[in-house]
Amino acid sequence: MRARSDLFRRLSAVRRVRAGLRGWGGVGAMAVVCVLAVAFVLLLPLTQSRGEAGADLGGQRTVQGTQARAPGCDESTVQNQTPPPSDDDGTTIDAIKTRGYLRVGVDQNSYRWGYRNPNSSSGALEGFDIDVVTAIAKNIFGGSYSADKVRFRAIPTDQRIPALQKNSVDMVVRTMTINCERAGKVAFSAPYFVTGQQVLAPKVSTITGYNSTLGGKRVCSAATSTANKRLDEDKTSGKIPATVTIMKPVPNQLDCLVKLQLGETDAVVTDGALAASLAAQDPTVELKGAAFTTEYYGVAMNLKATDLVRRVNRILETYRTSTGPDGWHASYTKWLLPTLRDNSKSADPPVPHYK
Repeated sequence: MRARSDLFRRLSAVRRVRAGLRGWGGVGAMAVVCVLAVAFVLLLPLTQSRGEAGADLGGQRTVQGTQARAPGCDESTVQNQTPPPSDDDGTTIDAIKTRGYLRVGVDQNSYRWGYRNPNSSSGALEGFDIDVVTAIAKNIFGGSYSADKVRFRAIPTDQRIPALQKNSVDMVVRTMTINCERAGKVAFSAPYFVTGQQVLAPKVSTITGYNSTLGGKRVCSAATSTANKRLDEDKTSGKIPATVTIMKPVPNQLDCLVKLQLGETDAVVTDGALAASLAAQDPTVELKGAAFTTEYYGVAMNLKATDLVRRVNRILETYRTSTGPDGWHASYTKWLLPTLRDNSKSADPPVPHYK
């Protein structure tokens, strides 16, 4: 009942926006309203068996905790601190096979990464990250693989690490940047995608990028995200103006787009790949300026799941180089090429290195 109440309240907000939206232009305003309606539906917790989400995973609270770093970690090489690939099973993989399915934390709100396609009759999750999960599950279960061998659990950005630490999921495949703070809490695979932080703002905005034009502006980011941490650090150091208002972080990046559409924020900072997908949902916003960081996405697992990490690294080696319809480049072409283009630095998978 709470979910239904939240939906009705949010849809009422959409109706108010439709009546009062100014300055976006007629066509743009209608596009915004349509996007908001879809977004609010997608934000409801998954209820189907392939999208089960426990109360501890689907909550909208922000987790507060101590910040740990991997000992002796260097941010410039942290993506290389993963064990070498192996085909061997181990206690973690044996437990997954005995259970009969793989539990994976994913997003259901990131267009073309992990989302429910409203035009799909099956209602199944789709996107680039979902394809990565499928490749992993097919390898682990081999000839016995079927779609029900994966149980997707929708988790907000700030619940990715807690879900792994509680063993609520076996892995998280959710546009998760590898960094030293996270590497002290969870284990990462070798990277499967390279991107960088960028600014998203209305096309009519005077903001030109991650620079002085952010002065006096309100900026939105997701809780526990790389963007949120970077904003705090750069405001303290003076890299961005002291007059920037860093808004209270939201559970998911899509929430920032909604706030942008409602006029509650002036800009969004998030990974460029995610920002491009947000822009694809709303023709009135665009990426502002170039990426100002280089970051790598990895599959996250429990610190003790070394056998699973090594197996995922082996799977990713094959997945990156495959030229078939189930390989990395085929998935990029299907999901991300329309927004990132073939000349993007993200258009090829990063070369893995191991410790």
